[in-house]
Order: sequence, then C-alpha cells, then structure tokens
Amino acid sequence: MEELQLYLDDAKELMEKAVAHTQQEFSRIRAGKAMPSMLDGIVVDYYGNPTPINQVASINTPDARTIVIKPWEKKIIGDIERAIINSDLNLNPQNDGEMIRLNIPPLTEERRRELVKQSKHESENGKISIRNIRKDALHNIKALLKEGASEDDVKKAEEEVQALTDKYIAKIDALLAKKEEEIMKV
Repeated sequence: MEELQLYLDDAKELMEKAVAHTQQEFSRIRAGKAMPSMLDGIVVDYYGNPTPINQVASINTPDARTIVIKPWEKKIIGDIERAIINSDLNLNPQNDGEMIRLNIPPLTEERRRELVKQSKHESENGKISIRNIRKDALHNIKALLKEGASEDDVKKAEEEVQALTDKYIAKIDALLAKKEEEIMKV
C-alpha cells in the first residue's frame, strides 16, 4: 500500500535529519584542538543585523591550539570580540587591532569528562528524536488499519519502522563512540 510506504519514507527522512542534527551538535563540542566550526554558533551585530561570524571575517587555524579571526572591516573587530566573550566558549580573545587570536587551552581530565557527558546528553537527545519519529510513524500506520489496510501490510510496515529505528540509533551510537575517542585522546 502506497500510504504505508509514504509513512516509512517520511520516517526515514526524519531519522536522517535527527542523526545529522546530532552530528552538528557534536561538532560544536570542542575536543581540545582549534577548529573554525567552534565559532559556528556565534553571531555578530553587523549594521544592526545578527550575522554569523564566518560571514564577516575569515577564520583560520594556523596551528592546533590557535584560531585567527580577521574581519573584513576593521571597525567590527570590537563587535566580534564582544560576541566571543559573551558566548559560552569560555575563550579569551586577544585583539591587536587587525585580527583576533583565540588560544585554545589544552583540556584537563575533568573537562574531558564534562565534554563526554555533554556528548552523551546530545546523543540521548538524538535517540529521543528518533524514538518520537518511530512513535508517530507507528501511530499513523496503525490508523491505516482502521481505514482498511491489511494486517499483514501493517505488521510488515511496523517491523520496517523498528528496523529503521535500530539502524539510526546505531548510527548515533557510532557517532558518540567516535566523539568520545576524539575527546579523550590526549
């Protein structure tokens, strides 16, 4: 029945988005080395508009512990500095009038454990999203039974939804394992 297939395709697409979102959240958790993506969530007030920092400056990593931000307009360097200070990165920008340097301190064992905990929290959020998608898909599939779909088709679709759920939760577990290894590597 094509309605069942639509629900399955929809569930698969939503689960893929949940995994992609979890992966994006993991990229924001810094693992001790400087990465331009650490600044992705920071916005700067640029002529009255909140603008992502990577749209008003070039961001480079000359070494594993330093991020260099060079604004395209020198007059916004103070705004960029304030945005970094007000962010939750806990970094201290060094402004020399031309560019901003961010020195990334090495992670302590305690901080590594906090980051692993934060990663586990993000992975759990991703799994909850997938389980909610499964719940909605099963609800919609069961509703089709009342509309005349065969029990065999519904049962098969329910099994496929569970298989998708297992597959995407395993993907999140794999992402978490990779992130934990990255964080704990000294």
